[in-house]
Amino acid sequence: MLEHIPEWLGALLRDRRAGHETLVSADPAIRLGADRIELSSPAFPSGGRLPIRFTADGEGMSPPLIWGDVPQGTASLALIVEDPDAPAAKPLVHAIVWDMPADERGIAEGAIVRDGVGGEDGNVGRNSFLQEGWLPPDPPSGHGEHDYVFQLFALSGRRDLGSSPGRGAFVDAIAGRILAAGLLIGTYSRGEPAETNAGAAVGAGGLAMG
Repeated sequence: MLEHIPEWLGALLRDRRAGHETLVSADPAIRLGADRIELSSPAFPSGGRLPIRFTADGEGMSPPLIWGDVPQGTASLALIVEDPDAPAAKPLVHAIVWDMPADERGIAEGAIVRDGVGGEDGNVGRNSFLQEGWLPPDPPSGHGEHDYVFQLFALSGRRDLGSSPGRGAFVDAIAGRILAAGLLIGTYSRGEPAETNAGAAVGAGGLAMG
């Protein structure tokens, strides 16, 4: 895991980042529209620091999420969480959840876990470590602050992606079917104290959609 990278190497790679332009929501091929979903978390404010329990330095559970109404005609919801500040060519995928019911309005704390199935009986995909479930943030020491971008999509149809889809299958499945999207950013870096006011749910923000 990235927490084992020595601090001097993390500092050396500080300017090497995938970039926010490589996020799924920034991909022009998926044809993201202007309609938004209000996405937030009761555990941290938009743009605020993730509590340690959601990271590799703590229990490593997934954070709770809540969202508002979705457009009429929404058939399903899909979520991907990415780190565009990872020292790699593409963002690090921390979670994929797909085919959530259109009337779903949140994900409970710790709910993004391995389900081992797929299709109609499961909806958790593979993270960048090729494992189902939540990949806890573990940025290299000395690499600075990382954004963890939660991207929720309201889709016009439902599609069986099989067992444990990865990022490529996820992007192919949502392309051209997005009715609205919601974005929420949590941050984390090593060696900095957690914020003490991360308790109230707030609206999504911090990343432009066009």
